Amino acid sequence: MTSNVADTPNGLSSLISEAAKLADPHGSADEPQAVNSEKNRPLYAARVKIHPKLVHGRYRLIKWVVMAITLAIYYISPWLRWDRGPLAPDQAILIDFPHRRFYFFWIEIWPQEIYYLTGLLIMASVALFLVTSLAGRVWCGYTCPQTVWTDLFIYIERLVEGDRSARIRLDKTPFSLGKLVRKVVKHSAWIAVSLATGGAWVFYFDDAPRLASELLTFSAPAAAYLFIALFAASTYLLGGIAREQVCTYMCPWPRIQGAMFDDESLLVTYKYDRGEPRGAHKKGTSWDGRGDCINCGQCVAACPMGIDIRDGMQLECIQCALCIDACDDIMAKVGRPRALIGYDTPANMERRAKGLPERLHLFRPRTVIYMAILVIISAIMLTSLATRGTIDLNILRDRNPIFVQLSDGSIRNGYAIKIINKLHAEQLFRVSIEGLDNALLVRQGMEPDISFTVPVDPDSLKDIKAYVILPRANLNLLSGGEADITFNVENIETGETVSNTTSFRGPDR
Repeated sequence: MTSNVADTPNGLSSLISEAAKLADPHGSADEPQAVNSEKNRPLYAARVKIHPKLVHGRYRLIKWVVMAITLAIYYISPWLRWDRGPLAPDQAILIDFPHRRFYFFWIEIWPQEIYYLTGLLIMASVALFLVTSLAGRVWCGYTCPQTVWTDLFIYIERLVEGDRSARIRLDKTPFSLGKLVRKVVKHSAWIAVSLATGGAWVFYFDDAPRLASELLTFSAPAAAYLFIALFAASTYLLGGIAREQVCTYMCPWPRIQGAMFDDESLLVTYKYDRGEPRGAHKKGTSWDGRGDCINCGQCVAACPMGIDIRDGMQLECIQCALCIDACDDIMAKVGRPRALIGYDTPANMERRAKGLPERLHLFRPRTVIYMAILVIISAIMLTSLATRGTIDLNILRDRNPIFVQLSDGSIRNGYAIKIINKLHAEQLFRVSIEGLDNALLVRQGMEPDISFTVPVDPDSLKDIKAYVILPRANLNLLSGGEADITFNVENIETGETVSNTTSFRGPDR
């Protein structure tokens, strides 16, 4: 049975009190202000600026190393050289849009080989799923560009304005010349890093030394300056101004990651079974009847996202593990074991509660599936790269007209032959046909024959217009007015051959 709260004296008093709160300023309860209150409520919570504290420890060191390596790779890669021959670009990593090529050291990708990029993206996605299933958002905490550049900008901010407490005091102090100088220096350094970031990005799309010289002499294309400005502005806004807002509101991965975790995933975790009940602790007092957490708040002060890891797993947590370093430092000072906050699994927390031994379960159905997919795709990609040829052939049959009947009764079909020479030297190719007895191959301006040769410039594509003529006496080879015909292209120097089968059309009877 249910009862109405208004049926009791206390319930009636509560309702009267709530009604009074909604009454107008003149004391009349006839026109409640709830509607106006809802209208004035902001759609988003005001941002509280986060000043993460510098911590020292294992995970902070790992983040320094990862940041240095990733930034070095990004800024230095366009300047690396790779000798591909006298007629090819010598930049190790180059996205050459004018010539429709992508160069990655010894690998050269043509437009029709875009499936390599597809395979690479699939591998990256599966690898991300696998790592997330094993150890949470390791990508977000260590190698995500947003994390790396935000970490760099915070490092610059710390050098100019001091650590957390100093930055908080500076923000609260009234405007002064000293404050202005510090802010100008900080933002100038941010802008310099942003411009270097945008400049490094455009170097991937053109020869870096030449483009750098043109940029310095203001003779570079306008598009180069435009894209440097766009990428610099993005870096400055996302890494310096927005920071954690990007991870919380703009990035979709925090909303997807929940599907990647399970009870055996290693996550940065506050160990409730050891830390609670928490509270302040004085030196020399007993630890009996209480947890190890002394409620110092250092884990919150160190968090670049401004969250409290003790509240459990949260969407904003990027699993950077800086709270582990902060907590370990405090535990060492109060004489308690480390790893009150550490990498742990929900399953292990349940095992400890039941008095069972902990274990690390890495090979689970989902991780095994991810590993298998990764191995299969990697094997396919490597095999394809190892066996890819230096010739590519594409045949397009004329569709208007489908065929032409010559004066002697023979049938002629026209074909557009596209030969790609992937070598960095001119090659001579022999083009021939098979599949139709007595058929002749004719290139424009040449006599009919069973084959012809054609030179193709280094690292280029050549279009050839050719015809296939089937004598009238052999029209019986056409079934329903059609037969298969195979074009063969052979590199005379290397002997490599590639084939392409198409159709030959004629009258159906």
